[in-house]
Amino acid sequence: MKLFSDTITNLENGLKYSSVKNRAIAQNIANVDTPNYKAKDVSFKEHLSQAQGHLQANKTHEKHLPFHQTSNEIKTSTRTGVTYNHNGNSVDLDKEMSELAENQIYYQALVERINGKFNSIKSVLNGGN
Repeated sequence: MKLFSDTITNLENGLKYSSVKNRAIAQNIANVDTPNYKAKDVSFKEHLSQAQGHLQANKTHEKHLPFHQTSNEIKTSTRTGVTYNHNGNSVDLDKEMSELAENQIYYQALVERINGKFNSIKSVLNGGN
């Protein structure tokens, strides 16, 4: 028996993604002047494909294709093929600051939603008060 619904698990995975994204952005900003540093990125598309790996399906016929589970680890990739500075650095500070603000809004929305879920559970445990 599951104590919490899949919604809380999905929100938790979203928080993990946002945390990894924030760490990558912070590294990029910290290395804005480092020669030949290549900016790191965490792609939502990759995160989504990982989340889809957790879909469960019932195989009703032996000729159906199997579903494979993927790793729950969020991957960080290096941006290649772009250079913004004369020293080979690929960090665009304006882009990083924009992504940081967007990620902070995303993280805060997830925190508010998970707080709402826990407040609902708390309300039920207190008898609806």
